[in-house]
Amino acid sequence: MSIEQIQPATQQQASVYLPYIQGARRNFLPYAISLYQKGVLEGHRKIEASEHIPFVATWNVATLPSDLTRCRVQFDGNADLNYELMMASFEFINFLIELMDNYKRHRITDFSQGFYRKLLRIEE
Repeated sequence: MSIEQIQPATQQQASVYLPYIQGARRNFLPYAISLYQKGVLEGHRKIEASEHIPFVATWNVATLPSDLTRCRVQFDGNADLNYELMMASFEFINFLIELMDNYKRHRITDFSQGFYRKLLRIEE
């Protein structure tokens, strides 16, 4: 399923996350919640001056914004390129909002640099 086919979550589902999401980002919230509830995403990591690397991200779906979400990302179908991180579900929803905003602008399904820094444990 492509990002364009995602139907928005209900207002009731979105309202739980509203205190954690600021400004214009709230426009993407119902769609990010629907994507979150699917628990899986296929995309491509954009690499400058090279071909994009495909990835599959999977995660558990938590009930509350403060509950932990465990996300696993595997690049290029290679078990050696498998990474995992845990964060509060509201934080992961924020990364999905960034992903959706990025998709809207560039038509590439890819997480933000901030997400990859956290995934690869690179200090900012």
